Amino acid sequence: MKSIDLRSDTVTLPTTLMREAMCEAEVGDDVFGEDPTINRFEQMAAERVGKEAALFVASGTMGNLVCSLTHCARGEEVILGDKSHMFLNEAGGMSALGGIHPHTVANQPDGTMRLADIEGAIRGSNLHYPRTRLICLENTHNSCNGSVLSVEYIDSVAAVAKRHGLWLHLDGARIFNAAVALGVDVKELTGSVDSVSFCLSKGLSAPVGSAVCGSSDFIAEARRNRKVLGGGMRQAGIIAAAGIVAMEQMVERLKEDHANARRLAEGIDQIEGLSIDVAASKTNIIYFDLISDRIDIESFVKQLEKKGIRLLHIGGPRRCRVVTHYGIEAEDIDVTLKALKEVIEES
Repeated sequence: MKSIDLRSDTVTLPTTLMREAMCEAEVGDDVFGEDPTINRFEQMAAERVGKEAALFVASGTMGNLVCSLTHCARGEEVILGDKSHMFLNEAGGMSALGGIHPHTVANQPDGTMRLADIEGAIRGSNLHYPRTRLICLENTHNSCNGSVLSVEYIDSVAAVAKRHGLWLHLDGARIFNAAVALGVDVKELTGSVDSVSFCLSKGLSAPVGSAVCGSSDFIAEARRNRKVLGGGMRQAGIIAAAGIVAMEQMVERLKEDHANARRLAEGIDQIEGLSIDVAASKTNIIYFDLISDRIDIESFVKQLEKKGIRLLHIGGPRRCRVVTHYGIEAEDIDVTLKALKEVIEES
């Protein structure tokens, strides 16, 4: 029985071309700036999002932490969403390692934070307060149904940041999903931010790595902070080679993942005992709730796994997340919907 793994797009496997590129990659010592594949990757990444320079890092979490450390000194403050990945799912790294204080603002269902709430969270000049230095956004927004922040919204937050002399960082782990969903060049989504990180190992299907992008001065300092975190990986061109293939070949196909997710959401909406907001399904992440009282959530997940369907119980007492990605085909959606219906009916 085939396993259909919908827990995350991090479970994607590298393509044949990625494996070949990794095998044949020309490498050198990246800490000395001598890995030609890393250098090529960083140039491509910067150009792709319209920034001066880029830095290869091991993961999205490392990328966001490097950016936080570069923008903020110890005791300074970051404004970010209360459902953001940086706040919920990055082990408190900015506080533990950087002494940076997170100031949360409520995320709306569409992943935004109200501009008035952001502005209200900015500290005045008072020795009792930490200094506000940074605002962070997330696009697409994982915990808010993979929702997409618009160009106009990002630019409006950038205007608030500029007015108050603050930096703006974009956790763009799935920024290419956002660009494809909106039908815009990714540069439109990153043009007004001071730094952006994006992941290679999610929808783009590379095995490892993320990029941090910003001004040349910012990246020079970020490189030092990457070193502090142990991120100097020497002959890292072996893994960056897969990232080059990811950027060249795996972006446009993201629309297939979005279509599969939408079809899955529409199918779930037809299953009695499950509840979903179909309209919220914009990209490759969907959440739904088990509302049948005939089966508990732990049994529900276990019974699905016996049928070869893997998903996550996350985000609420009876809430599940499914994520479509490279390797999930249209027929897998049919199999998943059949299994979901069977588990409800058999309970």
